[in-house]
Amino acid sequence: MMRMTLILSLLCSVVYLHPARVMAWGYQGHEVVGAIADELIKDNANASKQVHEILNSPLPSADEIKDQQDLLPSKSDLKLQQAGPWADCVKAVTHHDGDRFKYELDPNHPEYETPCIPFNSALERARMEDYVKHNWSAPDCTYQPLGFEQGCHNNYHFADVAIQRDSYDRSDLGTSSHDVVSAINAAIAVLTDQTPAPPFKIRDKKEALLLLTHFVGDLHQPLHVGAVYLDAQSGARVDPDAAHAIDPTTETAGGNSIKDENVVLHGEWDDIPFDLGLKATAELMTSARAVPADTTPMDGWAALWATDTLKVAQDAFNGLSFGPKGTDHKWPVSYGSPEKHMAYLHHMDEVKRQQLAKAGAHLAEILNTIWPKN
Repeated sequence: MMRMTLILSLLCSVVYLHPARVMAWGYQGHEVVGAIADELIKDNANASKQVHEILNSPLPSADEIKDQQDLLPSKSDLKLQQAGPWADCVKAVTHHDGDRFKYELDPNHPEYETPCIPFNSALERARMEDYVKHNWSAPDCTYQPLGFEQGCHNNYHFADVAIQRDSYDRSDLGTSSHDVVSAINAAIAVLTDQTPAPPFKIRDKKEALLLLTHFVGDLHQPLHVGAVYLDAQSGARVDPDAAHAIDPTTETAGGNSIKDENVVLHGEWDDIPFDLGLKATAELMTSARAVPADTTPMDGWAALWATDTLKVAQDAFNGLSFGPKGTDHKWPVSYGSPEKHMAYLHHMDEVKRQQLAKAGAHLAEILNTIWPKN
């Protein structure tokens, strides 16, 4: 059964989203993380009440609404499970001349909209447009995977710490004031009535909670924290910190520039085991409840968890070898043999379950700390 699970998982790993909308964990993983946290805060009436009221609050005004009056009303009774994909849904907002921002459906890929249906009202799409507009540009914050600007907010989903490092440290390359650790801390700041550090512009607590739910999930996807840097000519690993600068020709974009046949390595790690569905299974809940509580101040948790994820990323690249970068600008990956490849997929499956459980547990821990039991 496990072998069949792994084979089906591999077949489902083809990256079908265009680069601007690639979703860490896929929306399924983000919903699973939210579902786990939903369960873990149930015995805390205070946190449950705050989360429900915040997620189901409207925008304070409809000033941003223009020609969207024909859209469906918002779904009611949003939970963290539905909130999880929101920060990827905003990637449908495009930048037009005149500094205009518009949420636009992709007619060729209606499936992209599936996780975003809870936010298809005029008010909620206006919220997404407003968020992208105010988080589009900032000093030293650009996102250009296709050679053109796609908005600073896309950087909030990841860090690119070289796997040669043993911990997440802001003095290391691949970290920044706008990476996923910084984004989590910014969301926590808003939820605790503080002002987030630049460049983050978060409108209100609802937006902060939507972002927090997503980014805690991102933080636990190994290739969203740890990165391998490769020589373009040989495929040999390089250490950017040793050179005191990142050579753009060595960046693998979190494994998006590494492929196995036609499957992108990052995409393989994004796909969750198919048998999990979109729910918090009994297996995941058992694992999540076993995650130890943190005893240090909350403002250091994101960096602490990033360090843990970095170590998982080191393991994710263990035993892999790479060839020279091809004409498609991607490095081919080798597992050594078909048997080793199957063993790698088996281990990947186990790690995904572990990381999803940790993410849900850590999200709930933040919320239970912000809103403790009365």
